Amino acid sequence: MKAEALPSIFIDTFAYYYEQLVTGQTGFISESEIEPVAELPDAESFPVRLREIGDVALQKTAVIKLNGGLGTSMGLKKAKSLLPVKDDLTFLDVIARQAQLANVPLILMNSFSTEEDSLALLKNYSGLNPELPLTFLQHKEPKIRQDNFAPAEWPQNPELEWCPPGHGDIYTALSTSGTLLALLDKGYEYAFVSNADNLGAVISLEILGYFVDTKVPFMMEVADRTEMDKKGGHLAQRLDGQLILRESAQCPPEDTAAFQNIQRHKYFNTNNLWFHLPTLYRQMQAHNNRLGLPMIRNSKTVDPRDPTSTPVYQLETAMGSAIAVFSGAQAIRVPRTRFAPVKTSNELLAVRSDAYTLTNDFRIVPSSKQQPNIVLDGRFYKYVSDLDARFPQGVPSLLQNSSLVIEGDFRFGKDVVCVGDVHLRNETDAQIKIPDGTVLSGNGR
Repeated sequence: MKAEALPSIFIDTFAYYYEQLVTGQTGFISESEIEPVAELPDAESFPVRLREIGDVALQKTAVIKLNGGLGTSMGLKKAKSLLPVKDDLTFLDVIARQAQLANVPLILMNSFSTEEDSLALLKNYSGLNPELPLTFLQHKEPKIRQDNFAPAEWPQNPELEWCPPGHGDIYTALSTSGTLLALLDKGYEYAFVSNADNLGAVISLEILGYFVDTKVPFMMEVADRTEMDKKGGHLAQRLDGQLILRESAQCPPEDTAAFQNIQRHKYFNTNNLWFHLPTLYRQMQAHNNRLGLPMIRNSKTVDPRDPTSTPVYQLETAMGSAIAVFSGAQAIRVPRTRFAPVKTSNELLAVRSDAYTLTNDFRIVPSSKQQPNIVLDGRFYKYVSDLDARFPQGVPSLLQNSSLVIEGDFRFGKDVVCVGDVHLRNETDAQIKIPDGTVLSGNGR
C-alpha cells in the first residue's frame, strides 16, 4: 500500500479492519443484538415552515455523489454515470443541471477508473463550483486470501489484486483529500450525499430544513421495504436504542429469515445521507481520522469472473453504517420516489421510456401512479450494448404498460406501444422484428 502511495491515514484504517479479520471477527450482527424500528418521522408530512429553513440553509449545503462505479454488470467500461439515460442526457448531465439549478456545489467521489471521463464531461458545466474541488478519489486496498490472510496475487491481471473499500471510505477520503477542510473553510455546514445512479436523490428543502432544525449530526433517508428489497440492508436499533444499519453480509446465516422479514424490519437504507460537516470533522479528529465503522467481510474470488480463482476477502464498510457512531443520529422515512436507482437494463429501459418524465427542474419522476414491471431476457438484454442494438429506433411507449416480459431475441421498430401486461416469447434461434407502429397487448399483438 505504501508502494502505491496510499495515504498513511487510509493504511492505518485498513490495518484496523485487517486486525479484526485475522483475530477471527466476522462483522456479523445477530438478531439477538438488535430490535426492529417501529416508527420514524415521515418526510411526507413535514410542515411547510421547514422548507423556509431549508431555503436559508441551502447556501451552506454541498452535494456529494458517489461516482466510482463502472457499471461492469451492465457491460460498461467507463463511469456508469456517463450512460445516456433520458433525452440524450447522461446521469452526470442530469446531476450537474440539478446542482446548477439549486445553486449548490457538486463534488464527485470518483474511483481511479471514473476520474478522467467524469471530469471531461463536467467541463461542459463551467462555474459549477469554482471555489471547491470537483472531485476526490476513493482509496483502494489489497484483496486478502482466505486461506492465509496474505495479500492476493494474480499475475494474469495485477489490477484484480486490489478492490475498493466500500463507500464507507467516503469519510477517510474526504479527510485525506483535503475536501472536508476545503468545505469547512468556505463556510459549508451541510452535505447531502447519494449514489450517482439514484435519480430520485435530489435536494429537498423540507428535508434539509428538518435536518437543520433538529440539529442532528447525521441523518439517513429510509423507505418502506418491499419483497424486492428484502436482501438489501435494513435499519435496526441496538438494545440501547442506538440506530444501526445491517447489511446482508453482516447477517449470520441462521438469521437470514429474520433479516428478510419485511414486516419485522420495515425500512431499508436509500443511501441518501445528510452530514453535519463540523461534527464529522470533530469526530474524525477525536478518533485519529477513523470513525470505526462496522466491518463487512465479503467473500469473493480474486477474479470475479472466474469462480475457480483464489478465494479472497474484501474488507468493506458501508457509508450508512456511520449512523451507529454518531450520538443522536437519526433516520427519516421518505417516499419511494427518492429511491430510483438504475442497476440493470430492465430499470434503464423503464427510465428511458415515457413511463418516466424529466421535469423542468431536472428531476426524473414517474409519469403515472403505476410503473411497469420489466423483466428482460438476460441472454439478450443484460448489457447496454445489447439493449441498444435491440431498440435502435428508441424504446417503446410504456406509459400504459403494467408489465413487460421478454423471453428470447426481439428487435423493436420505432413507435411501438405496450399496453397492459405484455409477454413476448421467442423460442427460435432467429431474431424476431417487431414492425414500426405495433401496438402490443397481452401475449402478442
